[in-house]
Amino acid sequence: MEMKHYRAICFDFDYTLGDSTDSIVAGFQYAFAKLGWPVPERETVRGTIGYLLEDAYTLLTGDEDQEHKAQFRAYFLEVAKPRQREETTLFPGAAELLRGLHDRGVRLGIVSTKTGETIQYIMERFGLADTLEFVIGSYDVTHHKPHPEGILKALERMDVPPEEFLYCGDTVLDAQAAQGAGVDFAAVLNGTTPAQAFSPWPCVYVAEDLDDLARALEK
Repeated sequence: MEMKHYRAICFDFDYTLGDSTDSIVAGFQYAFAKLGWPVPERETVRGTIGYLLEDAYTLLTGDEDQEHKAQFRAYFLEVAKPRQREETTLFPGAAELLRGLHDRGVRLGIVSTKTGETIQYIMERFGLADTLEFVIGSYDVTHHKPHPEGILKALERMDVPPEEFLYCGDTVLDAQAAQGAGVDFAAVLNGTTPAQAFSPWPCVYVAEDLDDLARALEK
C-alpha cells in the first residue's frame, strides 16, 4: 500500500517509538504490592501498556475507586518515573525515522498517555527533542485515548487540515482516537497488539516495525 505525503505526523510513544517495559513493570509491581493486590506478571502488565495508568489499574483489579487509582499512580511514579527517564530505549529505526522526516520538512509531534515531561526528557537524552514541535502527554488533556482530544489539540497547534495529518500508534486505542479526530492512522506492530486487531478501524498502513514505516513514508 502506498501512502500519500503528509505535512504533519504525530506518534504515540510507548511501544510505538520507545520501550519502557522494565520500568513500567517495576512500577506496577511496586504499586500493587503497596496497595495489597497480588503482584502482576510481566506479560499481564505489558498488555496494558498504552492505557492511561488509572485505566490499566482498573482493568487489572476491577477497582474503580478514584482515591485508590490516584494512590496507584503516586506509588507507580515513585519507582517508574526515575527509571523510565534513564532506562527507556527507542525501538530500532526510531531516531532515523524522526530525523529523516524532520529533515524533509515534515512537522512532528507526540501524543501519548505517558507524562509529557518524561517523554521530553527521554527525547532530549537521545538528542531528538529538536525534531518535535511538541509533546502532548497525559496531563495535557482532560479526555484520554480513545477520545480524540490529544490528536485534536495537535491538529490545532499545527494548524494543518486533517487530510494532511497522520497519526501512528501501536494499539486500537490509537486507531480509535485517530478515527475520532478524522485523521489517517498507521499501525506499528512494536507492541502487544497483533495486526488483525486493527481490522475494524481504517488504517492507511500496518507497519511491521519503524524501518517498514519509514520506507512507506518515503515512497
